[in-house]
Amino acid sequence: MQNYGSGAAAPAAAAPAVKRRTDSYEAAQHHPQSPETDEEYVNTRILRRQAQLQSTPVVPVVPMPTAHSVEGHEEQPEFPGPAGSSSSSFQEERMRRKLQFYFMNPIEKWQAKRKFPYKFVVQIVKIFLVTMQLCLFAHSRYNHINYTGDNRFAFSHLFLRGWDSSREVESYPPAVGPFALYLKSEFFDTVQYAVDGYGNVSRSIGPYDYPTKNNRMPPLNLCLQNYREGTIFGFNESYIFDPHIDEVCEALPPNVTTIGVQNYLRQRGVEVNFASLVSAQLTFKIKTVNFKANGGPLSAPDCFRFDISILFNNRDHDGQMLLSLDAEATRLKCQGATDFISEANFDSMLRSVLNIFVLLTCALSFALCTRALWRAYLLRCTTVNFFRSHFDKELSFDGRLEFVNFWYIMIIFNDILLIIGSALKEQIEGRYMVVDQWDTCSLFLGIGNLLVWFGVLRYLGFFKTYNVVILTLKKAAPKILRFLIAALLIYAGFVFCGWLILGPYHMKFRSLATTSECLFALINGDDMFATFATLSSKATWLWWFCQIYLYSFISLYIYVVLSLFIAVIMDAYDTIKAYYKDGFPTTDLKAFVGTRTAEDISSGVFMTDLDDFDQTNFADVVRSICCCGNCGSNQEPPQANSGYTSLSSIMK
Repeated sequence: MQNYGSGAAAPAAAAPAVKRRTDSYEAAQHHPQSPETDEEYVNTRILRRQAQLQSTPVVPVVPMPTAHSVEGHEEQPEFPGPAGSSSSSFQEERMRRKLQFYFMNPIEKWQAKRKFPYKFVVQIVKIFLVTMQLCLFAHSRYNHINYTGDNRFAFSHLFLRGWDSSREVESYPPAVGPFALYLKSEFFDTVQYAVDGYGNVSRSIGPYDYPTKNNRMPPLNLCLQNYREGTIFGFNESYIFDPHIDEVCEALPPNVTTIGVQNYLRQRGVEVNFASLVSAQLTFKIKTVNFKANGGPLSAPDCFRFDISILFNNRDHDGQMLLSLDAEATRLKCQGATDFISEANFDSMLRSVLNIFVLLTCALSFALCTRALWRAYLLRCTTVNFFRSHFDKELSFDGRLEFVNFWYIMIIFNDILLIIGSALKEQIEGRYMVVDQWDTCSLFLGIGNLLVWFGVLRYLGFFKTYNVVILTLKKAAPKILRFLIAALLIYAGFVFCGWLILGPYHMKFRSLATTSECLFALINGDDMFATFATLSSKATWLWWFCQIYLYSFISLYIYVVLSLFIAVIMDAYDTIKAYYKDGFPTTDLKAFVGTRTAEDISSGVFMTDLDDFDQTNFADVVRSICCCGNCGSNQEPPQANSGYTSLSSIMK
């Protein structure tokens, strides 16, 4: 450990690093504040400690090789200086106690100063409230998504000609081919089927109505997107083509059900040229009410409007016009004659109360963490100025970084997410919003809840067993990042190669995204046989290439890359274990602060007012912001710089 004694303190300079003891509580409480008494107080402690050091044998501590072999840090230089006065020694001791108190955990602060851990309690309360809020919202969102999905399947049966229930089950590999049209007559028949189904929507089992005041069938809207010119003469390999796309929209009135769609378009002078047709879209709207059987007796019914669109996709012009239906749900505010006999208002009130509590708790957490970061910034400025004035040196970058609490930054970020998510949730549940914001709200609440639970690791880090995991991840993070950069370069080469060569012949390599997903699944040992079995045997060279490609990728990443990845983490774990055995590398700041024992914490020395650096007015705040980086540069040089003179008086 570095020797921080001054050149004049010979006994302290000769003694290596040993365990430190703070002032006694009585001395801290009863000594007067006059400069003369301060000098007598410090001199008495120095003489008493020197007598103890002369009468007590001191076992030197061998410098740790770990800091050299593992971290590569050099031993920090000494800070010689002229013998300091007793008042400067008292200032050093007071500064040391400030920093020691700052680096304590909430339990130690309670033992040292009976300071109630407000931030810790707020975080615990926030975890319970946010998790309860998320569970209730997840249940409501599941019912909402499930309801809209079931209605989409119902609309597919009502308005899509040839729809089959087997397409409602998402299976892999797909059990059926794409839902498409192949004849010109099928296009008009499909549009006519949808128009007829919309005209007879009252015969469906679902409580569907038209979005008009008198519940009469409104016109449907058919939009055709065509190339401006698109004529093909395939017999002599010639064509006329203009790539500009024009859109033509026609309203299909209710009488189309009798005269037919094709005849109506012919009467309107609209000709469907399938050679130039890019896409067609049929849109209409339906209103309904959901009684929410799964919502419980306290959940009031919801009113919805479904914007249904049937898309005919002919962009590839490959003889296959893909057909799909989408129904976008918009929740409306129910009005008119509504009679719901239940305690729905009570349920809504409870949810609103929970949302308000979450908002208040997150706001309080945000304020406390922001205040803690600000006080840490002020203490850092005070420490920087102290090192300049007393030791004539700059505080190192690692020492400055000790004042930045990234846990608080993460908590502030998740507080912002939870405040936004809770506000959106209140508007959704209060039916103040017309647009569908379920996905946006779930994004904010989900990420916020994730970070809230991550924040629990900060408090688990106070215990050695759990702190090993956190320190291992922190230590391994830079090495893992460098390792992943190299591994991703190899991975990107395999992805692009597989996508280019195997894409046209293998369903798992059809796009760049699916190729990456397939290779990542192979790294984890998933679906290997299916990947080998589904390869097209169109060419012999292609089969051999696929075998070599897959075997080489799987062998490289499973047996080499993953093993090296685990080795990087294990190396960091071994380093942390060595730190626990031989000691952690220290910065100049921590070397000045020293260590503390349970006796130091409970001695009562921290009961004195150590927060004088917080007693600042607005002018001091502005000055600290503007001058922390260069404060002291324009100051007069100190009259007498002292080394760490008081360290010898508090060591045993």
